[in-house]
Amino acid sequence: MTDRAYIATRKGLFELANKNGEWEIDARHFLGEPVSMVLPDARDGTVYAALNLGHFGAKLHRRDAGSAEWTEISVPVYPEKPADSTDKTEWKLRQIWSLEAGGADEPGVLWAGTLPGGLFRSSDRGDSWQLVESLWNMPGRPDWFGGGYDTPGIHSICVDPRNSRSVLIGISCAGAWLTTDGGATWALRAQGMQARYMPPDMMDQGVVQDPHRIVRCPAEPDKLWCQHHSGIWRSIDNGATWTEVTAPLSSFGFAVAVHPRDGETAWFAPGVADQQRIPVDAAMATTRTSDGGQSFTVQRNGLPQDHCYDLVYRHGLVVADDGKTLLMASTTGSVWLSSNGGDYWRTISQNMPPVYAVRFG
Repeated sequence: MTDRAYIATRKGLFELANKNGEWEIDARHFLGEPVSMVLPDARDGTVYAALNLGHFGAKLHRRDAGSAEWTEISVPVYPEKPADSTDKTEWKLRQIWSLEAGGADEPGVLWAGTLPGGLFRSSDRGDSWQLVESLWNMPGRPDWFGGGYDTPGIHSICVDPRNSRSVLIGISCAGAWLTTDGGATWALRAQGMQARYMPPDMMDQGVVQDPHRIVRCPAEPDKLWCQHHSGIWRSIDNGATWTEVTAPLSSFGFAVAVHPRDGETAWFAPGVADQQRIPVDAAMATTRTSDGGQSFTVQRNGLPQDHCYDLVYRHGLVVADDGKTLLMASTTGSVWLSSNGGDYWRTISQNMPPVYAVRFG
């Protein structure tokens, strides 16, 4: 049963509890501080919270299962840039943008995607971190460029449940990359994507793609969904090839969630591209496909339909393990929950701080 969720916001981390079918705010942590990412680790019940404290830098905290206390742990650290480097990127941690648990057979392993585009791995529950140098030292990496930020960033980390050493990542802007050997080597996996913001002769190049978010179906891990800056793409071969899907209202957006057992079913939060970045016609909606993108249902019940200007960030939409409970939250501080696959949404709050990420525990 799904009974707990986490909301990472500009002014703290909030816990939601399901009490006899009614969801309510149950606890608050780091009140007033920006929490860029949260990770409830289903393997051992640990919860991790990444903070972005500006002048004081990025911080990472861990709360063990059964404990009420948070412990500050290590954060990823970049090596010193060589004096003769021509790389214009600053080799300094700016933000932990994504945080994911390793496989079920890798207790203690965590992955962190950061700005400015580095991937880090921990084997001891975040007590120490190692930069994945094979990716960072790739010859073309200095040419990556920013999408949502001025600098490149890794926002999606998809561990393959069949093989913990197989991990696919999404980078804005550098496409999708796959390792099958725990990060020793990498292969570009963006064939079929199109970056329509680039000149025509560069649209198909993998390293200029801006995937806003990539998610993997746990039960059908070869099936991946990507909400891209230029549309929606799906893959049924673990990212080897991607096929574009056309959705109603708009194919632009940032968030995507995939059903945990049915890789044909996915949800999106469409918006107006590109400068406005608001819901279409200022009316909030989600779109759901149950047949791999051949058809979609527009879902509006319970969502505001007049003068709504909420934007859902990349990590602002998630589906629980039951495949029917969804949580969605916006930069305007609205939080909605659906217990029937998005057919009806209930407002949890309209007064939250801007929301960066939501997760079920």
